[in-house]
Amino acid sequence: MASKTDRFKTSIDIPAGTRAEMIDLCNQQLADTADLKSQIKQAHWNVKGPEFIALHKLYDDLAEEVDGYVDEIAERVTQLGGYALGTARMAAANSRLPEFPTDATDGLDTVKALVERYANYAASTRSAIDEADKSGDMTTADLFTEVSRGIDKGLWFLEAHLQK
Repeated sequence: MASKTDRFKTSIDIPAGTRAEMIDLCNQQLADTADLKSQIKQAHWNVKGPEFIALHKLYDDLAEEVDGYVDEIAERVTQLGGYALGTARMAAANSRLPEFPTDATDGLDTVKALVERYANYAASTRSAIDEADKSGDMTTADLFTEVSRGIDKGLWFLEAHLQK
């Protein structure tokens, strides 16, 4: 069985040390991304109130978008010769996001909870862009830039429910 430190042969012309750093960075973001997706689905399944149908549909759309990021980040790990740590248990053990509050079922309470998680994730994604850029891995930096654009848009959609 492969472990977190396993590396597989690749002909990508990024130095082994840089690849190892990027694999770790991507696996950390993978844990956070998978957790974010599961928390969006938690809100989707449990939202209540007058905004139910609009939020239920919005959360499904957001979860689908974030699921695409999960796949892209996991595939980047393997492209770099790493082992993607992508199970629900792996994500739970490594995610830096706060747990979704089980008492958040009112529409606006679920929005507020997701805004906090999106904002945390957006900040860590921007940090990952900087780290990948400093390492010279522009492909990984570009991947995280794409994720950042989508997450910022999702955050905007969520925050619009709280603004007047």
